[in-house]
Amino acid sequence: MQRDSPMVKVPEDSGLAWRELPRLRPFANIRADLQAHGGRWGAQGFWALVVYRFGRWRYGVRPVWARKLFSGIYKVLFKLVQIVTGIELPCEVVIGRNFVIDHQGGIVISGYTRFGNDCRIRNGVCIGLARVDDPCGPVIGNGVDIGTGAALLGRITIGDNVLVGANAVVLCDVPSDSIAVGVPAVVKARNRPAISPGSETTLRKAFSYTV
Repeated sequence: MQRDSPMVKVPEDSGLAWRELPRLRPFANIRADLQAHGGRWGAQGFWALVVYRFGRWRYGVRPVWARKLFSGIYKVLFKLVQIVTGIELPCEVVIGRNFVIDHQGGIVISGYTRFGNDCRIRNGVCIGLARVDDPCGPVIGNGVDIGTGAALLGRITIGDNVLVGANAVVLCDVPSDSIAVGVPAVVKARNRPAISPGSETTLRKAFSYTV
C-alpha cells in the first residue's frame, strides 16, 4: 500500500464483509477527491468534500482548546457549504475512495451512513433514517450509482455494483449487481454481460440528471 494512503478495515453493521476504507489523511484524500471530480476546482461536490475532510481531521487535533477552535470553524464552513451548494455531508459519514457528488442541490446524507469505494450520487438524493427512534442509516457497498432524487432510508444494506434509479425510494436491502427502481423500489438483477457498451451508456444516462 502507498505511504500517503494507508488503509484501515472498518466493520459494517448489516452483513457486508469488512471493507478497507481510507485512514484520516485529509490532504492526500483531498487530492484524490479532486482527481475523482475530474480536476475541477469549481465542482461544488468537491467543495463539500473539502469541508468534510477538514471536519474529519479536526477530531485528531490536540490540545482540546485547539480542537474546539477548529470545530467552530468547521461548523461555519459546513453551514456555508450547505447554503451555497445545497449539499449536507456531515463529517460523521464514512466514505470510501473515489466518492463523487455529480451535481449539487437538495442532497442530504445522514451521519449514520456508510459508503464503500467508487460511489456516485446526484442532486436531490436523500440518504438517512427511516425512523427517528432507529438511529441507523444505510450501509452502501462499492461501485454504487445513485440517480437523481433517490431516497435510501433506514437500516438497509446496498450491495456492490448497484444502480439506484432516479426518484427511487429504497426501503429494503438490495443485493449486489442489481437495479432498484420505482416507489417503493423494485429490485431487479443487473445482467451485466448482456449489456453492450452502447446500452450501458444509455442506461447510465437514464439514472443521471442531464444539465
